[in-house]
Amino acid sequence: MRLDPAAVQRGCRNSEIATFRQLCRAELDQFRNAAKAGGSLAVGCTQEVARFTEEAGERPERIDFVNIRETAGWSSEGSAAGPKMAALLAAAAETAPDFPLVTLSSEGVILIYGRDERAIEAGGLLADHLDVTVMIRRPTQIEPPAATSFPIVQGTIRNAQGHFGAFELTIDDFAAPRPSSRDHFVFEAPRNGATSRCDLVLDLSGDAPMFPAHDLRDGYLRADPRDPAAMLRAVLKVRDLVGSFDKPKYINFTTELCAHSRSKLIGCHRCLDLCPTGAITPDGDHVNVNAEVCAGCGQCAAACPTGAASYALPPADTQLHQLRAMLLAYRDAGGDRPVLLVHDRQHGSPLIDALARHGGGLPANVLPFAVNEVTQLGLEAIVAAFAHGAASVRFLLRAKPLHDLTGLSQTIATADAILAGLGFNGDRVATIETDDPDALDGHLRTIAPFATVTQPATFRTVGKRRDLLRFALSELHRIAPSPTDVIALPEGAPLGAVSVDTDGCTLCLSCVSVCPTGALRDDPERPVLKFVEDACVQCGLCQSTCPEKVITLRPQIDFRAARAPAQVIKEEEPALCVRCGKPFGVRSTINRVAAKLEGRHWMYPAGDKRLDALRMCADCRVITMSEQQFDPFAGVPERAPPRTTDDYLRQRDDKN
Repeated sequence: MRLDPAAVQRGCRNSEIATFRQLCRAELDQFRNAAKAGGSLAVGCTQEVARFTEEAGERPERIDFVNIRETAGWSSEGSAAGPKMAALLAAAAETAPDFPLVTLSSEGVILIYGRDERAIEAGGLLADHLDVTVMIRRPTQIEPPAATSFPIVQGTIRNAQGHFGAFELTIDDFAAPRPSSRDHFVFEAPRNGATSRCDLVLDLSGDAPMFPAHDLRDGYLRADPRDPAAMLRAVLKVRDLVGSFDKPKYINFTTELCAHSRSKLIGCHRCLDLCPTGAITPDGDHVNVNAEVCAGCGQCAAACPTGAASYALPPADTQLHQLRAMLLAYRDAGGDRPVLLVHDRQHGSPLIDALARHGGGLPANVLPFAVNEVTQLGLEAIVAAFAHGAASVRFLLRAKPLHDLTGLSQTIATADAILAGLGFNGDRVATIETDDPDALDGHLRTIAPFATVTQPATFRTVGKRRDLLRFALSELHRIAPSPTDVIALPEGAPLGAVSVDTDGCTLCLSCVSVCPTGALRDDPERPVLKFVEDACVQCGLCQSTCPEKVITLRPQIDFRAARAPAQVIKEEEPALCVRCGKPFGVRSTINRVAAKLEGRHWMYPAGDKRLDALRMCADCRVITMSEQQFDPFAGVPERAPPRTTDDYLRQRDDKN
């Protein structure tokens, strides 16, 4: 592996750089001395993590281990990979905060759901390790074993819910076998609606999966009963799922920011539409995220327009700090036209390793950026990457994704519209969907060498995703090749304005009362509707609530909105009480109501002075009605009293 210490030093300006040939062997004392010295320490090797960690002992400061061999050095362009090595080391120095954990517990109670003897065989393999129950769907001629150490029943699973350690199944046709069964199982009378609770489910039925995105449901394992190898892998995997396990709490949720619903009218439902596992459900005016079911795809956080849902592994601002450090160090070290390759560790990292070991490796200008899930990246990350000097962004995906990627597709579509509007022409953001290292190599080497911004932005921000997006957009607009003030965006984008048909608007201000971000505003002194585009998240609550249905959403980005004052959409003169002169409503609305009632309602004959009460404030209206001694029931014939049981009995007695 060829090293360029000068390039690394240029990219990591405030660091001391040292190179070695056998740091983990003959030169190990050099590492021991560096570990004892204290301070931050980064080692450009991940193969010998265990050895270096052991040699470091009880060192209080952390050690960052960075893979610069498979991602940079082992490449046909390895001699030019110095700037990339500097970028990888700089990104690793950005520390991520600790993330919360969710503890799931299993006592080993497992339901094996099958259709023939193979389910019973799987139960026999697990009986010494787990508390097994085997349930056969519509059993045929299955011979009972001579002796069993676990129950064997029949049943069909109608509904399944829950998670690892807490599954609940609704079962139809449930029945236990008769002990006298001889050559085949004979079952008792079946019943529907039985409930089974278990910690684990092994599905060998060959039917459709019980859960959406079933590969992401912890504790639910599924194998084709016609594939003995797959069945054995599932049995071996489930055998050890006993005890307590920690999983990350991927999503932090702030209910106060959620724009899902107001007054039982639905507004934003992006996260509900995108969640592949069904972990998100409506809960009044907001939604609820089930941390035990959540698989961490991050699409909800990437799409959430208000920042109510935020990803914790790592937070969005930490991720932007890593991107900033990587891209700026690459440029300082002499790199040019970087391509950001976003990949996950489960699929992308092995693919990159295979390309490095058996192919030409990554090109020198391709910067791999490892994340927990590719779909966790939001619009703010793409915008910030180009503001910091990226030439292109590519998302490395599986050929057959584990879940739907609609959220990522929407993010890319919105980013494309923004970049094209700012003069970044060409195919700047795209996906690479492959499981083949050679195919990955072919994709990367055909990416056009687009130009980057002349002077990259150097901003470093903290906060919620919405704030990060606002600042990144303003910086990208400032340095863009051809900045445009207003850009139309695809439907569903989290930025935009509202259009109001002012002729039909009555200034009832119901839209103001439901707006979760204060984008729509009123004035306590006079009837007016104002709009602040910078605060609008396109949740749609105003559109759902408007009784006149005169509001429509207009997805767009106006770069002037951040500095613009509140825009007056409609303003009218207030209605003044004809008795005391106090303003109490909207003049056009009061006149419209009076015109509709005059001469058409028995209480308001044409020309009657009673009509003036409609043009009075609430206090004066009560006084006036009292002075006029108005009786709304005058002239109305008295209603016959209701007949009771006593009346009917009395009538019967009179007849007798």
